[in-house]
Amino acid sequence: MPSVLMTPEELNAADDVVIIDTRDPESFAAGHIADAVNLHDIFTFLATSTPEGMAELSGKFAEAFGAAGLDGTKTAVIYEQSMNTGFGQSCRGYYLLSYLGYPSIKVLHGGLAAWEAAGFDLTTEVVTPAPATFPIDPAGAALMLTAEDVKAALDDPSVALLDVRDVDEWIADSSSPYGKDFCPRKGRIPGAVWIEWYRLMKPTPAGPMMKSPAEVLAECATVGITTETPVYIYCFKGARASNSFLALKEAGVKDVRIYFGSWNEWSRDESLPIEAGLPFAAE
Repeated sequence: MPSVLMTPEELNAADDVVIIDTRDPESFAAGHIADAVNLHDIFTFLATSTPEGMAELSGKFAEAFGAAGLDGTKTAVIYEQSMNTGFGQSCRGYYLLSYLGYPSIKVLHGGLAAWEAAGFDLTTEVVTPAPATFPIDPAGAALMLTAEDVKAALDDPSVALLDVRDVDEWIADSSSPYGKDFCPRKGRIPGAVWIEWYRLMKPTPAGPMMKSPAEVLAECATVGITTETPVYIYCFKGARASNSFLALKEAGVKDVRIYFGSWNEWSRDESLPIEAGLPFAAE
């Protein structure tokens, strides 16, 4: 199966693509890949997993991706600054497009940092894409988990509930990357295992890159995940989870899904259980 990850050289030679820059507008204005369209909402949008929330998400991004020129025939190529500076926002774009059923999606491996390291230029010129009708294919909907799906899996030992947040969130010291008390509760979803999302990447001269499939599977093995394990991933709002989703899919894990509402939604519903405090016995 071809890799979702695209090298700068492959992008430079590619035709019939729509390039999407997920960075903030200021960074985009300072310099971006030629013909790229800026779509920072890929990162900022907070989703809830209610039917109304999912309808809002689908409608918003079908419109946004259509306005960027994605018509079902062109390949979407998404990038961020580097794989570890945008909390996985390019991969969040990949996941959203996968959820909406888009047929051809790539992520620029290493992001803009790798593009520049390869010697390719940036521009400040802004293009106005020809809008298109974005085709939604409901087949991708199974990739999206609701809070109810996760709640139902809490007692299912066959499912690995994978928390990929930063360590301060995992040990219940902080509720989010936006501040310790951004959410009303700190902790973990009960029964979750933990692989901090950074562990699925490694340093290279061009910046952080995804580890090889064998290396990713070695990390997964530390928490009992194999290619046959159903994996439900969460983070705070689905970005770091999307980075991990892509890494696991590239490594051949067959059934990977994301609870996109993640801790931002789960922690705000007092009826949903959490584990608080340290996840181990402190001396």
